[in-house]
Amino acid sequence: MREQLLAAEKVKAIDWRDGVLHLLDQRLLPAEEIWLSYESAEGVAQAIRQMVVRGAPAIGISAAYGVVLGARARIAAGGDWRAALEADFKVLSESRPTAVNLFWALNRMRERLERVRDGETPLQALEAEAISIHESDREANLTMAQLGMELIRKHQGSPQALLTHCNTGALATGGFGTALGVIRAAHLDGLVERVYADETRPWLQGARLTAWELANEGVPVSLNADAAAAHLMKTAGITWVIVGADRITANGDVANKIGTYQLAVNAMHHGVRFMVVAPSSTIDMSLESGDDIPIEERDGSELLDLGGRRVAAEVHAVNPVFDVTPADLIDAIVTEKGVVERPDAAKMAQLMCRKRLH
Repeated sequence: MREQLLAAEKVKAIDWRDGVLHLLDQRLLPAEEIWLSYESAEGVAQAIRQMVVRGAPAIGISAAYGVVLGARARIAAGGDWRAALEADFKVLSESRPTAVNLFWALNRMRERLERVRDGETPLQALEAEAISIHESDREANLTMAQLGMELIRKHQGSPQALLTHCNTGALATGGFGTALGVIRAAHLDGLVERVYADETRPWLQGARLTAWELANEGVPVSLNADAAAAHLMKTAGITWVIVGADRITANGDVANKIGTYQLAVNAMHHGVRFMVVAPSSTIDMSLESGDDIPIEERDGSELLDLGGRRVAAEVHAVNPVFDVTPADLIDAIVTEKGVVERPDAAKMAQLMCRKRLH
């Protein structure tokens, strides 16, 4: 399966080349494929805030490279560059509040900086750490794809209908994807009859990104309005809802793109299994439950306007971009460390004690 996934790889969102971070501008897909280049930590933070790059793992990877860019500029400026670099850590950490991968990656970069030994070049050490974060996420995706596919096969070995939300593919990660990586592996194994992709308002990541990724790989995909999901669970023979995560707490509660919670409630009602796929860097054991997760709320104009043009009445808009799905609505959490079925605090603690499987 690994070789098949490697052969099928067609899309990437992040490219570190010659000391410059290149990001595929996901705001323009699928109409245009434009790469933007960044040479400063502030520029990377702005790219994260403005949704040039999105998806929890991709945000963390980009922030790690942002630290490298910041360190290079601070070292060149002379003086106490380590103290000056704190401003770059701060601006990157404030770029998005919900995705824990961002803070995990920044903590790894800070820890690596603290371990720089005499005679070691700090900038080279930081660059190597950022590249390691990038490559390890890609490897984790391959492992999760295999584990998730085996879970689908275990419960029903024939081709089936799956439903997914937002974008969790190569565009959201270091490569291959989390939930979409599982779907891609299941397709290669002959387990997919059709994928239903929620359009995912208001940024339409499902319509613009997920449908584009799947169609490019020849995976049968149908786009649906978010509000059609329950109807499709009732009428289209859907067996699994498969989603990613931006933060998972110690008890197995999951924060993900707004609309995930209602999918889980509907899945429970219709007897549809619910799978969350995310690397262990998404798990925040410092938070007891989903009640502790900071939920980002973005500007209401994202709901009120379309393509820069007002389409709504002159009203106040409520625009939370994540919600929390309680652990008791989740059938399985798939990570590169293994699978947790019917997650709870004890099972999550046991998972985090394991080593990575790849």
